[in-house]
Amino acid sequence: MRLVDTHCHLTFGPMSDHLRPVLDRARKANVDRIIVPSYDLDSWNQVEHVTEFEGVFCAYGLHPWVADQPLSRADLERVLERDKVVAIGEIGLDYKIPKYDRRRQKEVLRTQLDVAVEKGLPVILHCRGAFDDLLDVLASYNGDVKGVLHAFSRGPQLAQRFIDQGLSLGFGGAITRPGAIRCHESAKVVPLDRIVLETDAPSIGLDGVEPADVEPKHVLDIAESLASARDTDMVDIAQTTTCNAEKIFGL
Repeated sequence: MRLVDTHCHLTFGPMSDHLRPVLDRARKANVDRIIVPSYDLDSWNQVEHVTEFEGVFCAYGLHPWVADQPLSRADLERVLERDKVVAIGEIGLDYKIPKYDRRRQKEVLRTQLDVAVEKGLPVILHCRGAFDDLLDVLASYNGDVKGVLHAFSRGPQLAQRFIDQGLSLGFGGAITRPGAIRCHESAKVVPLDRIVLETDAPSIGLDGVEPADVEPKHVLDIAESLASARDTDMVDIAQTTTCNAEKIFGL
């Protein structure tokens, strides 16, 4: 059984302080591949460094929380030529953060989506409080944008709208929480071939595990929770979600 963590910030502490033990524990839990998205411009070089480890891949992009940074399309295209790049990310819209205006966030997002479509790369999307606007932006690309809406924890109707746009959904720590009713409802009905697994460590906790203590090994717990929610075999969950990750990101 093999598993993939499609979204993990290995460049963040506390994991960044002891990467080898973190990766060893991941492999013992059958997590043999990890995708590390960048966050801001400074993180682009940090992300490149962690890809020196076996089984670690990367994504480059500018997160909406730092939409004020001077993103250059030419610079983005240049870093995408580096080794082990599998996506553009983490990118998206976040209206829960009032620091940056929505117009600027959309401009930065569109620049990165344009590059993704041109280069045939998938995207890793972040969204909070901006689902309608994100769906409108995606619709303007007429199905040419592929990738994952990560950290999905909402209900089936919203899930279907993103699936209709050609995206897959990343399920993470929320699925382990008994009280995450909407997430469990979605987990039961979203086609399994449109689901990938992720931790988003160290940003999102699991049931009984604080965010700072989450690491790639916990994909195994997420897979088990998804299997329970769908009342299906754990091996099927592992095989299908791993196959999905391989297809989306070319692993």
